[in-house]
Amino acid sequence: MASFTNSDGVTLAYDDIQPPGGAERTILLLHGYTSNRAEGWRRTGWYGAFERRRMRVIALDQRGHGESAKLYEPEAYTREKLAGDVLALLEHLDVGRVDLFGYSMGTRTALEAAVAAPDPFSNLILGGVGGRLLQPSSDRGTVMAEAMLADDPETIQHPFLRSFRQFADEQGEDRRALAAFVQAQNPPLDRDAMAALPMPVLVVAGQRDEGAGAPEELAQLFPYGRGVSLPGCDHFSAITHASTKATVFDFLDGLLDEDMPGWR
Repeated sequence: MASFTNSDGVTLAYDDIQPPGGAERTILLLHGYTSNRAEGWRRTGWYGAFERRRMRVIALDQRGHGESAKLYEPEAYTREKLAGDVLALLEHLDVGRVDLFGYSMGTRTALEAAVAAPDPFSNLILGGVGGRLLQPSSDRGTVMAEAMLADDPETIQHPFLRSFRQFADEQGEDRRALAAFVQAQNPPLDRDAMAALPMPVLVVAGQRDEGAGAPEELAQLFPYGRGVSLPGCDHFSAITHASTKATVFDFLDGLLDEDMPGWR
């Protein structure tokens, strides 16, 4: 396991995989809530797909997840601190510009990092989100924390919450850390700062992902935004689906233009 300790004393685990013969470009991957770098990216085939395209893959276990440090106070998990971990990792590895790909919860970290320091990022990919990302926050953090701390997952009534709890149990994640994670207090996303981002942005989500909303709606916020809805996919199946990989690679290759279906 590769790891480093940031300036706050938090130890973070990551993978840094170079393709044989050297890389033509680099991508940094940020997994979703209750996931980790191995489950979110390796098992779902993204490592291999990027390697075949001669891309260097850097994947971070966000704090509270995977093999990174487990912290139990909500204030340890603000978006600002999560984004700081991303920028600290880039500094630790001394890499130049990278493509940044976040999925679900990872998109919020990716956005915060891109707004805080846009220069390191050539392209921004936001997966598993859409127009609902811009809606005012609800009490989801509280009910998700309750789901993480429930003694018996069968007592969790809402299917969406129960699915996250079951996934956390399957991954052997620290549920107390996960409960603290979702209780962090964050200001609303800065729409003006997002609207000023200079890099191309892809927003991609499954058409059946009811929690995301329309990716096209979110993509309209960015000067160089592209929104793509994936038929037949929901929040959990989209990350593994071949159509998601095809869309991401078309975006990185500059092949998404106004003549393509799904471009906003």
